[in-house]
Amino acid sequence: MHVVITPSKPKGKVKAPPSKSYTHRAFILATLARGESRIINYLFAKDTLATLKACEALGAEIKEENENYAFIKGTGGKLKTPEEIINVGNSGTTLRLISGIACLDRKVTLDGDESIRKRPMKPLLDALSQLDIKVISNNGKAPLTIYGKEISKQEVKIRGDISSQFISSLLILAPYTKKGLKLKLTTELKSKPYVDITLDIMKKFGVEVENKDYQEFYVAPQLYKATEYRIEGDYSSASYFLALAAITNSEITVENLRKNTKQGDRVILDILKEMGAKVVIKEDAVVVKGNELNGIEVDLGNTPDLLPTVVALACIAKGKTVIKNIKHARYKECDRVRACSTEFRKFGVEIEEKEDMLIVKGKEKEKLKGCEVNSHKDHRMAMALSLLACIASKETVIKNAECVSISYPKFFDELRKLGVSLWREIPLVKNLE
Repeated sequence: MHVVITPSKPKGKVKAPPSKSYTHRAFILATLARGESRIINYLFAKDTLATLKACEALGAEIKEENENYAFIKGTGGKLKTPEEIINVGNSGTTLRLISGIACLDRKVTLDGDESIRKRPMKPLLDALSQLDIKVISNNGKAPLTIYGKEISKQEVKIRGDISSQFISSLLILAPYTKKGLKLKLTTELKSKPYVDITLDIMKKFGVEVENKDYQEFYVAPQLYKATEYRIEGDYSSASYFLALAAITNSEITVENLRKNTKQGDRVILDILKEMGAKVVIKEDAVVVKGNELNGIEVDLGNTPDLLPTVVALACIAKGKTVIKNIKHARYKECDRVRACSTEFRKFGVEIEEKEDMLIVKGKEKEKLKGCEVNSHKDHRMAMALSLLACIASKETVIKNAECVSISYPKFFDELRKLGVSLWREIPLVKNLE
């Protein structure tokens, strides 16, 4: 599906969808818990549904009342061996978090789409090997076959600079090891807030973790306890609407955003303020009013998912914006550093790409040209590209825009409600017969 957007002046209110990160973890912890958990206001999207289906394959009994409530009867850590391969689709989070708990089973095979088969898994697989878990992989990538067993080893070393999901995967598994588990990081931890989210929800499900300055963690043998858990709004998804207000010089309110949150992507509020936008923070909402934006230097080491949003902002900011510490964003649904450099240039913006950095020279809004861009089948690219499309001259076509269903199926519907002029096109497929 392609989406065509013409210059627009959006304004109004939108409700942030539930957090993707919290939804994944809530499903998995409820699956490991003893008893029935009630997950309220979960994210209904392709990625999170992949995790829910994986949990069901591993023995969780799931009853969905609607998109707002899911009852999950957990396994108490005694997982069922799946009858078939678990297909994670396009969800790297599902692959990585389920790989950890799969060690509690006898044999689990995980696979996904073409993108998933390119995602690095070696640091996690090396860590599982230290725990005497046998894993057969395709040169350190999916498909993976994991042969589980009782884990008696008490220490594992792992690097933290490729993906924090590897750390989260081991932390979630740790309470069900025989003697507890100590995790030692051999590098600096990137994307630390995602580990904070994991620790936060583990505590809500009754498990305590000793954290020594994010370089060493210890988890004693424990059981997750079934609970009622409400998923908060997602700052990653909200970032597009907040940035849209700044880019189009309008006013947009995003509701369902918790003021005190563990989500690292809340830093988008600080970035917007530093660039010159007017930001009003309320208890459960954020209001952004557009203003002239100025280039800044920003470190996204802890928040790589914000990269496409920040690049969109930088494209119209006065002067240069230096976006650094982003090498790990190359290992997402696509190489996001390269994709941002390639696609945003098509609007006529100068972008210099380095291994761990992008330097964006802002352009006057009226000089941005409508064009045809490609999402690279990456949901965050598709949503961020739509922001500049609202102010570019003439129309902009975003190819492969259906990928927003990975995290935010209703994204384009919400854009339209705010006043963005857009329509969808289904490309014709030639008859090959």
